[in-house]
Amino acid sequence: MKNKILRLSAFMAFVVFTSGKNYAQNSIAVQKQYLGKSMTSEFDTKIDKLISQMTLEEKIGMLHGNSMFANAGVKRLGIPELKMADGPLGVREEISRDNWAPAGWTNDFATYYPAGGALAATWNAEMAHTFGTSLGEELRARDKDMLLSPAINIVRTPLGGRTYEYMSEDPFLNKKIAVPLVVGLQEKDVMACVKHYAANNQETNRDFVDVQIDERTLREIYLPAFEASVKEGKAYSIMGAYNKFRGEYLCENDYMLNKILRDEWGFKGIVVSDWAAVHSTGKALKNGLDIEMGTPKPFNEFFLADKLIAAVKTGEVSETEINLHVKRILRTLFQVKAMGGGERAKGSIATEAHYQDAYKIAAEAVVLLKNENNALPLKLDGIKSIAVIGNNATKKNALGGFGAGVKTKREVTPLEGLKNRLPSSVKINYAEGYLERYEEKNKGNLGNITSTGPVTIDQLDPAKLQEAIEAAKNSDVAVVFAGSNRDYETEASDRRDLKLPFGQEELIQKVLAVNPNTIVVMVAGAPFDIDGVSKKTKALVWTWFNGSEGGNALADVLLGKVNPSGKLPWTMPKKLMDSPAHATNSFPGDKAVNYAEGILVGYRWFDTKKIEPLYPFGYGLSYTNFTLDNAKTDKTSYALKETITVSVDVKNTGKVDGKEVVQLYVSKSDSKVQRAAQELKGFQKTDVKAGGTNTVKINLEVKELTYYDTATKKWKLEPGKYTLRLGNSSRDIKKEIVITIK
Repeated sequence: MKNKILRLSAFMAFVVFTSGKNYAQNSIAVQKQYLGKSMTSEFDTKIDKLISQMTLEEKIGMLHGNSMFANAGVKRLGIPELKMADGPLGVREEISRDNWAPAGWTNDFATYYPAGGALAATWNAEMAHTFGTSLGEELRARDKDMLLSPAINIVRTPLGGRTYEYMSEDPFLNKKIAVPLVVGLQEKDVMACVKHYAANNQETNRDFVDVQIDERTLREIYLPAFEASVKEGKAYSIMGAYNKFRGEYLCENDYMLNKILRDEWGFKGIVVSDWAAVHSTGKALKNGLDIEMGTPKPFNEFFLADKLIAAVKTGEVSETEINLHVKRILRTLFQVKAMGGGERAKGSIATEAHYQDAYKIAAEAVVLLKNENNALPLKLDGIKSIAVIGNNATKKNALGGFGAGVKTKREVTPLEGLKNRLPSSVKINYAEGYLERYEEKNKGNLGNITSTGPVTIDQLDPAKLQEAIEAAKNSDVAVVFAGSNRDYETEASDRRDLKLPFGQEELIQKVLAVNPNTIVVMVAGAPFDIDGVSKKTKALVWTWFNGSEGGNALADVLLGKVNPSGKLPWTMPKKLMDSPAHATNSFPGDKAVNYAEGILVGYRWFDTKKIEPLYPFGYGLSYTNFTLDNAKTDKTSYALKETITVSVDVKNTGKVDGKEVVQLYVSKSDSKVQRAAQELKGFQKTDVKAGGTNTVKINLEVKELTYYDTATKKWKLEPGKYTLRLGNSSRDIKKEIVITIK
């Protein structure tokens, strides 16, 4: 309990401290206060002494993988390996040192946390901080130094195989969730390795595709979350991406790694390659890479292994250059107290406290999309039976797909959640409904990054369908669990289309035909074409790959113990061709891909082009209703270095307590440069009692209103009138305030 209080007080200090006018400076101060020594020359004397005692071979051993997830240490000098762990959903199980086979440990069961999309759907920075500290404790229990996460690439296409893991289509929401996560993690003496830097927005051809983005779009859309993670979160590590950017691979890209990351942003940490993403020796090192990781060949054959020793001996690479990279690595090891003494944060893993953390995030992530005639929460008076239909009612997602999963002892499925929460007087009639099946000849496409995802068999099994229809007919209420899973949505392949796989749409329509009292719950990490389903069903709920306690959290939402407060972190299109990357015919490209939509990513495109989405960015209903009143700013006119304070009263006009997310969008209609119709520039979640009113304050730094001017290569503030728009989604604006920027 003491740790919980310390953790919360640390975070509250962070929130209070960083909500004022000097956000960047204050968050750095917080970092120094809560992350121990700042990344300066604090340890340099000790480090220089260590380097002077090391052989060339020992130094180079630190610059490449010496096992699947660690570099080489130098035992005689007390330098440990830098031990890494995958972990977007929790700490990955221990695997063998030299191959992908599980190590077979019995003490590496971990908490399965909600995926990145779910975390972003909470729209709650405190939840992101909880995620970081909780996961940090699990990593320390496993004696890890670095988490290969968070993944914060922009959701550019709804087909993206890693959309479930990435956070949002919006750079502002992205950074406001990423920074507290990084802070929380590093408070526990674990390095965050923020990935995949940068412009890694598709799995198709990801190993070699050359991404072309204009400079303004790069700066305004694809870099802000990385920049904030470095400048505000003080992230100790960055992972270089697989793809090329403007002709150069990103793990040897001088512009991205040296000029922007280190020279502009002042990054002092280490750059780690994605696995097998390195293509050169001297060039990669000179252009900013510190550690090469990978798996396809013996570790001594890596570019930064024997080849590097040879390059030093021929004079192609200087030992001074080697020392620079070794020094960076040693500094981070001192930073997280893996070296140099100092009491390192203690760990704990798969504890009830951590399962509770996963539950809280999951409960706030569930999004209520439709609720006609208050079909939800389920009213159990007179209800004797509930049909639970769909493979997704029992499907587990902690493991699966191509990429990092979690070995966990607890993954509560939706069916188990309902069994745990429903009174014994209510009979559950379960029917699988559809089978998860793939065409055998296309099964190999899973993980094949040059092709699209696996081909599904979409014909319903007649016996399974009949069983589902009977269950629906013979029950008072039916709940269909549809959507996706982590074998279908996966790293290393993008989806072929937005169609619901496995014949689910037909199943839903047939269940609705026999029981109009049917609720549909989508379990997925990325948008699907659910227009037809949405039109027919009275209630539609969206949940995610939602962690160890996902089933319990979902059941609590369906039964009304939890009032849903999740909001979509991306736009749900009516059809794929409405999305910008597809409307501009610029996905997936071949050897190169040009981001033709420019700054109009996600809702920026839909709003500017006046295209109606199925469900807009920031959308999510509640079991109560809220009004926004008395919206005002502290002044009417502002200059560049000032902060705009926007306040608004949020009233809960219903009969149940609930949480609302106030969203602040900014527009400038008479701009001299191209701008989106509106851009998210602030948000705040607030918990309002039934009948009560909370005053919400959102601080908006005027510098957030700047645009990147490619001619001067600087951020520029355009004077004039700006409209601040307050609402509870990008398409539901309740109040507007006009201010003047001097």
